[in-house]
Amino acid sequence: MADIRVGRLDDIADGGHKVYATSGREVGVFRVGTKLYAWENHCPHAGGPICQGKIFGQIGEELTPDKRSLGLFYTGQKHIVCPWHGFEFNVETGRHPGDEGTRLKGFPVDVRDGDVWLRLPG
Repeated sequence: MADIRVGRLDDIADGGHKVYATSGREVGVFRVGTKLYAWENHCPHAGGPICQGKIFGQIGEELTPDKRSLGLFYTGQKHIVCPWHGFEFNVETGRHPGDEGTRLKGFPVDVRDGDVWLRLPG
């Protein structure tokens, strides 16, 4: 594993992200409050550039026992939506909301003296 400096924390707004090309791969770094999450820019569905997708709040739907809708609501979770086919993944966990086995490949990321560092395989 190698630690690689990719940029400055100040370059990523809260709720935003940046995609970095380093060590032969592209990695998206997402900022949620004071936390950072790093995901390989590769959608497990069909190989699309997942980290170049839009970020949306996950929508839930409240149903009655007989399956009538009582309305839609935001769950508070943020999802990355793949620009190729619309597959969604939780920004914080990398998991697809409907299939626990489908997830993004993540990397450790931290901040040192205002710099963003990734730990990538050598």
